[in-house]
Amino acid sequence: MSLTRPPAEFAALIAELRAFVDDEIIPCEDLRTAHDGEVVQRTAGALRLRAAARGLGAPRGAPADGGLGLSWEECCAFLEQAGRSFLGPATLQCAPPGQPDIAALERLASPAQRARYLAPLLRGTQRSCFAMTEPAPGAGSDPRMLRTTARRVDGGWVLDGHKWFISGALRADFAIVVARTEAGPSWFLVDKGTPGFEVLRDVPTMEPFDIGGHAEIVLRGCRVGAEALVGEEGQGLEHAQLRLEGARLFHCMRFIGLASRAMEIAQRYATTRESHGARLSEHQMVQAMVADAHIELYAARLMTLDVARRLDAGESIRHHSSMAKVFVSEAVYRVADSAVQICGALGISEDVPVSMILRMLRAFRIYDGASEVHRAAIAKRALRHGLAA
Repeated sequence: MSLTRPPAEFAALIAELRAFVDDEIIPCEDLRTAHDGEVVQRTAGALRLRAAARGLGAPRGAPADGGLGLSWEECCAFLEQAGRSFLGPATLQCAPPGQPDIAALERLASPAQRARYLAPLLRGTQRSCFAMTEPAPGAGSDPRMLRTTARRVDGGWVLDGHKWFISGALRADFAIVVARTEAGPSWFLVDKGTPGFEVLRDVPTMEPFDIGGHAEIVLRGCRVGAEALVGEEGQGLEHAQLRLEGARLFHCMRFIGLASRAMEIAQRYATTRESHGARLSEHQMVQAMVADAHIELYAARLMTLDVARRLDAGESIRHHSSMAKVFVSEAVYRVADSAVQICGALGISEDVPVSMILRMLRAFRIYDGASEVHRAAIAKRALRHGLAA
């Protein structure tokens, strides 16, 4: 067990969080403005102040920085509740890409980088983005195809390349850019507004309530100082794996909450809507969908909790986080799909948030490595090392 506070105290925290999400955050969701980033940003910003006033937010942040200092195990319960609302993760400072960027910089940043970049992230006064994905033939699911380059010059580096689907980049104050040096893939901190760093556009996607967008970026002769290099030159792929392990887990936690909410909506609908002389909840096919949803979410929670405990124990979670990411991403989508089916025409409308939940969860099978890529990696590790199933 990895607990930072007595069980009764933690249970009270989670109860307060759930009440805050239900009573204050969810009522602020306006489905009519779900694709207006400016409105979503203002709403989440106002809610963030209310959360901070109640001592809620930044679950992984240090108490000295206003965070809660929760273990990964405790974050399973916290993030599930936060994730029940589209606005919850942004309000409670546990949304991507900021949270995984924080986790990586806490391990890799120099003292100067911690002061200039990490501290504002922890305070919530700045935003970051992680720029690795590129258009074909550049890096996508295979980071070894990285084409963006960083050339060493007197006093620093010159970056050239093309990035896209960079989550959060529209409103980021700085980017962590992955570029290839003579030593191999490496990380660089680039301030927004640096000459040669240009955000071309926001790439429209199916997801609602997306504050930072998914931008396309071009770097042309973008010059940064020597101090912009993060960690060790040539270790960018290892750094990325470090960042992704926690990111995958956070996605699992919060999307379990969103899928659970979709099924709650469907269950309420099924107990009131009648069809063929009986309520939907009395039809065995509907009961089967509800039962399967509960079974899948139960399994998803246990798998995520196991990986969180391993991470708290300092174990490598590469293999286990891949398995959890594949299972949970597919399970939560099936749950949301069943919720849509139970709600019928209402489920595909935007009178209720179920269809938006479905669209958001569909993307998780691509985020942080497509399911097919993870399956291939899982099998190769198992066969290479003779791992028992």
